[in-house]
Amino acid sequence: MSSIFQRLFSLHGKSVLITGASGGIGSTLATAFAEAGATVALNGLTLEKLEAAKRKIDAAGGSAVILRQDIQTVEGCRELIASAQAKLGRLDILVNCAGVNRRKPISQITEDDYDTITQINLRSVFFLCQTAHQVMQQQGGGKIINIGSVTSTDGLGGVSVYGITKSGVAQLTKTMALEWAKDNIQVNCLAPGFIMTQLTETGLWGDPHRKQWLSERIPAARPGKPEELVGAALLLASNASSYITGQILNVDGGYLAGGSWLREGEV
Repeated sequence: MSSIFQRLFSLHGKSVLITGASGGIGSTLATAFAEAGATVALNGLTLEKLEAAKRKIDAAGGSAVILRQDIQTVEGCRELIASAQAKLGRLDILVNCAGVNRRKPISQITEDDYDTITQINLRSVFFLCQTAHQVMQQQGGGKIINIGSVTSTDGLGGVSVYGITKSGVAQLTKTMALEWAKDNIQVNCLAPGFIMTQLTETGLWGDPHRKQWLSERIPAARPGKPEELVGAALLLASNASSYITGQILNVDGGYLAGGSWLREGEV
């Protein structure tokens, strides 16, 4: 008799495509899915980082393939889904983790800033999901996890275009969930808080002003770790979430719960 974990959370026999798999969050999720039994397709542009992620998965006894594909064009998105299906044999889970950010006030945003951020963070998600839906529909179902952000629901100065895209991802998630529920496809948004990665270590947590601001507003009083997203990701990728769709799952150390004016020592 299988354990409840195996019945609900095992990904054995499943195939996963993860965009942005060369980043801190993407590579961590890729390793976790492989450890849970899935065959993982790693998408990104930095070959060295993709190869490092694959070596880590191989060393742990998992299975992974590299799909180096630019997703800034609609054609590129469609080619990636076709390549994933061809390499994996099927596509059970799509994780849209690729993303970029340029922290600037609105007055300094350029056309290139706007186009680059929206192309990668939002347009690629739309067309990857649209193409994946056709594959999953023919297979009888699937899972889509769109990586959002606390800015999917909360405004934050200095990240206007990023916030536009991440709030768009949240709304898109709900609409896809509504339209594709009949096809047994669950679509959810995993929204990380302020996670410590190579990209945020310098520009965010390495900035004394921003570090203090964040530490005062996050109840956990620290950055999150990529590993702390794994449990929520496994939930949304596995049979455990068969009746969960159209949801935004925040993993943010309590940031979005609100604030507190209690003094130290008060309960």
